[in-house]
This record gives sequence, C-alpha cells and structure tokens, in this order.
Amino acid sequence: MSLMDAARRDTLDKMARSRAEIRRLLEPPQRGTAAAFAGEENADGGDAFPRSRTMRLLMSGRGLTTAAAVVAGLLVARPALLGRALKLIPTGALTRLLLVKGVAWAKTRR
Repeated sequence: MSLMDAARRDTLDKMARSRAEIRRLLEPPQRGTAAAFAGEENADGGDAFPRSRTMRLLMSGRGLTTAAAVVAGLLVARPALLGRALKLIPTGALTRLLLVKGVAWAKTRR
C-alpha cells in the first residue's frame, strides 16, 4: 500500500467518524432514553408537544427572556432592521391576541 492510499484511507475514516457524530447529534433521541434531555419535561423522548429543544426553550420563561433580550438588542443596535422585520409580522392579529390575553389576565386577578 502506498503512502497516498494510507492517507486517503485515514481521511475517509475521519470523515466517516465525523458523519456518525453529526448523525448522532441531529437524530432525535430513541424512546426511553432519559439521558437524552436531562432535566427537561420530555425526558422520555415521547411524542409530547413540543418535541424540539429549540421550541421548548422558546416556550419556557428563559426562552422568552432571551428572545426579549435579542429584540431589545436589535432595537438598540439596528432600529431600521427591526422596523422592517415588524412589517412582516401581522401586528393587528398580534395586538388583538395580546389584548385578549391581558383582559383575561386582569379578570383572573380580581
């Protein structure tokens, strides 16, 4: 075997290990693996909503705080960019939703 063949085989082995590691990271956890999402509500890997760790983070209190911090930073750093992004959001429906939630919250407080 030549030196070139050995180097090629070594490179192909490294690539195979790298692909296996990426596949392991991106594939959803197997059912019953409690270590997959340690400390999270869906630790069993079940079909509970939301399954995505990103969505779970965004729906948690920490996620909302993080999203608010990102929006505030964007407002300070690039207000024009935030204005263009807000044009994409259906502000009427979002405002109505927030008003309904606020009124419902106020009723429960009484």
